Amino acid sequence: MDEESAPFNEFLTEVSAVSTPLAGVSARRGRLAVGDGGAIDAVLVTSNIGLVAAASAASWATGEFAPAAVISAGTGGGLPADISVGDIAVAEACTYGTADATEFGYERGQVPRQPVRFESSPELVAAALAGIPGSSAGALRVGRILSGDTFVTTRNVADMREAFPDAVATDMESCAISQTASAFGVPFISVRGISDLCGPSAGQDFHMGVDEAAAHSRDAVRALLAAL
Repeated sequence: MDEESAPFNEFLTEVSAVSTPLAGVSARRGRLAVGDGGAIDAVLVTSNIGLVAAASAASWATGEFAPAAVISAGTGGGLPADISVGDIAVAEACTYGTADATEFGYERGQVPRQPVRFESSPELVAAALAGIPGSSAGALRVGRILSGDTFVTTRNVADMREAFPDAVATDMESCAISQTASAFGVPFISVRGISDLCGPSAGQDFHMGVDEAAAHSRDAVRALLAAL
């Protein structure tokens, strides 16, 4: 969403607008300041919400710019019982959490003839672990991010936790972007600020403003890039 990309604009200089062929997709090119005082060439793409929108935007941008890496940034829902709003979820891999072809012998979360897990770049995961300061932007949670077209709520959170015990967050874009990056052979990682809890316990703060959670994602992405 625009609210998720806006925090990055504060650190993007030498900006030029990019014309896109996709309705609802915007892009800006410039120099992104990273956490060590340096800057890198970057294209900030706002894809709109959902798997198809994300895959379409990622396909266009990857083909157009041939990036060295693709990063899915923004917000997500926290899945583990002990996660907190404001934490940072980093994907070791992404899975379609709502996919279920188990009747035909596939694993839960596996789209037929696709892998169960779309793995993130080990180099980018290592940079996240080395660079993202857990104390300044919430705890750092590394695991699987689930994506789908259904929100995970108290109604279905127990099932998702049981099916995917290593999952740290859910969203509606990251796995589609990860699959696209994999098809292009481009390194990928997802870094999401937790804005809400899928199944909050009594007494837990369960919601944070999208803008604030997105700013946590931005700070984590900049720290990751600085560590490369």
